[in-house]
Amino acid sequence: MPNSELMPIGVFAQRSGLTSSALRFYADSGLLPPAEVDPVSGYRHYGADQVARATALRRLREIAMPLAEVGTVLDAGAGEAARLVDEHVARVVGDAAAARQKAAVIKSALGGNHRGLLIAALKGPVLADAVDQVLTATAYGPGAAVLTGVHVEASHEAIALTATDRFRLSTRSLAPARTAEQTWVGTVDGDDLRAAVAEIRHSALVRVEAVPHGVRLRMGEREDRHCRLLSEEFPDHRLMLASLGEVTTRATVSKDLLLRALEEHPGECVALHVSGHGVDVRSPNDEHPGIPLVATVTGEALQIRFETTTLYPAVSTAIGPDVMLDLRGHDRPVTIRSADRGDLTTLAMPVNQAAPANARIEGRSATSSLHEPQSRRCKLCSQ
Repeated sequence: MPNSELMPIGVFAQRSGLTSSALRFYADSGLLPPAEVDPVSGYRHYGADQVARATALRRLREIAMPLAEVGTVLDAGAGEAARLVDEHVARVVGDAAAARQKAAVIKSALGGNHRGLLIAALKGPVLADAVDQVLTATAYGPGAAVLTGVHVEASHEAIALTATDRFRLSTRSLAPARTAEQTWVGTVDGDDLRAAVAEIRHSALVRVEAVPHGVRLRMGEREDRHCRLLSEEFPDHRLMLASLGEVTTRATVSKDLLLRALEEHPGECVALHVSGHGVDVRSPNDEHPGIPLVATVTGEALQIRFETTTLYPAVSTAIGPDVMLDLRGHDRPVTIRSADRGDLTTLAMPVNQAAPANARIEGRSATSSLHEPQSRRCKLCSQ
């Protein structure tokens, strides 16, 4: 290769993002040998066509991939390389989850609190279903760690699980098999609960106990699971629930038929036209034919718009064959619950109809939020 097409190790280090010492290490290990080594000075030179391999090597090492695996990925085809990367990431995530669980057990033991405060004793399958249902309303984003969690409120009569992403809110009340020793409130890490759901589901009875910095799930012969507490304050959902306002329209419709209509609807945003004739699932600008659904409707006729990503999961988690929609106006939260069981309640916030119907929904800028004052933005809460 002509010298004019080669670059010294310092220049190549800047191009690839690797340090000169790292390049020497990878050269000696055989992963990235230089294109040419001066036989007299020993200076190493690299070709421009090696930048892509060096960059890929750096990125693989940034995700803690061992050298032996890095070489296999670099030499594999695109499909095989992607599979190997996915396998590595799955192992890292699994190891991290296992380490987090072990750390929780260690912290609990160090605290000397071997007997936690009983929050509730619940049937495992019932608790698992409740966790799955409310977790659909969690959210991930910068500065919103508390929105990834499940708020738990335990009293002598019931235990309530609540989650919100500010555009939906799901809450489920459960009757415990054994009541709490005292009232307790906390927000539990949603990822920890999600990881424990399978074991919870296969446990006849789960004791939920409060321990320092978290809750402990005791499941008989199964190993205890620990879930961290989140320190941020949970949005004041009770104040929001108390100020929902009067229901002006109520519609009871088949859950399966409504979900099917939402699945068949082609747009990101959907309009529900609710009247004495039933519920019609339409495009906000009527560019597609509506899908009429038989429904029992009382109250005023109303058209209300939703993002499909807000409405669909709110309906899909409802219990039973029919869902009841309690509507309060085109810009107010809609309550979605089972027609025959009220222990799971979900709120969904409609799209602000002041925004153009054909506006691209991005970052939920056109959607109200459940926690903000309705005069500004219709969020569920401002926290």
